[in-house]
This record gives sequence, structure tokens and C-alpha cells, in this order.
Amino acid sequence: MQAAERDLALQHLHASRRRLLETVAGLSPEQRSFKPAGDCWSVADCVEHIIVVEHFVLDSVDRRLQSAPEPEKQAEVAGKDEVIQQRVPARDIRVKGPEAVLPTGRWPDFATLLDQFEAARNRSIQFTSGTEADLRNHFFPHPFLGQFDCYQWLLFIGTHCERHVRQMEEVQKNAEYPKGLAATGG
Repeated sequence: MQAAERDLALQHLHASRRRLLETVAGLSPEQRSFKPAGDCWSVADCVEHIIVVEHFVLDSVDRRLQSAPEPEKQAEVAGKDEVIQQRVPARDIRVKGPEAVLPTGRWPDFATLLDQFEAARNRSIQFTSGTEADLRNHFFPHPFLGQFDCYQWLLFIGTHCERHVRQMEEVQKNAEYPKGLAATGG
């Protein structure tokens, strides 16, 4: 990975972490669990989904790096760095993720949920900061955007988090969103 690539991936990871933590700071239990409609996600659901996806992506990157490089697939991912940075965080196209990464209430305690987020994000940052793996020659597909190389998956982690922070902000702007004083603790 080139230094500029590493810096870009880390920038997305740090910025999306900061935005997520700012967005959820001080929310009451009612605010964290509010769903604008039955088929919509709450703030807590969004955080859970981010954690599950982040672990899935890093586990998948680890597995792919155990296989032989496939440089012949590079043409399939050309230009996707920009696609990931522009389309993934945008909320103009809504998609339902695979069943395995949907929120199910895995961590009902919000403090634990945030601890799980921090653990997942620390893992992503540590890997991105230190890896010397040939990320550009190992690939696996995104369910909607097609083939990504493993570096692009690192970009995806940060931009995917940003997408769901924007979703949390949409939930908070809903007319029925619980008002009142924010909680002072987890």
C-alpha cells in the first residue's frame, strides 16, 4: 500500500469514528432506540450494523490474503476507489444488506455497543496502519457494487460508517424523534 493510500484509508476511519461518536453522544435510551417506522433502523441498530460489517470485512480480508494474488482482476476494480468514496456514503440509493449483517440486538446495552464499535474500529485502524500485504491483488465482491480489492475494502469500512452516521442523523430529524434532555450517561 502506498503512503497516500494508507493515509486516505486512515483518514476515513478516524473521521467516521469521530462523527459516529459525536452523533450518539448524550442520547437517551428512548432516542437511541427510536425507529421512524417499523421497517426503519434506530441509532443503536445502525451502530450494531456498522460493527458487524466491519468485522465481516476484516475477517474476509484476512482470509483473502491467505490465497494467491490475482492481478488479472485489477481491471475489474479500476476506478472503484472513487466510487466507494462517493456512492457508499451517499443516501440517495437505499439497499437492504445481507441478512447476516442486519441488526438483531446483539449488544442491547448501549455502552457495550459502543465498546464493540471501538474494538472493531481499533482493529481496522491497527490493520490499516501496519499491514504490508499486497492488498491491491486480492479481491472479493461487494453484494451490490461488484468486485473490490482488499485496499478498497478498507476504504469501504470508513465510508460505510459515514453512510450510517448520515442515516442516524436522518432518524434524529424525524418529527416523532424523542425530544428533551439528552442522557448524561451510557
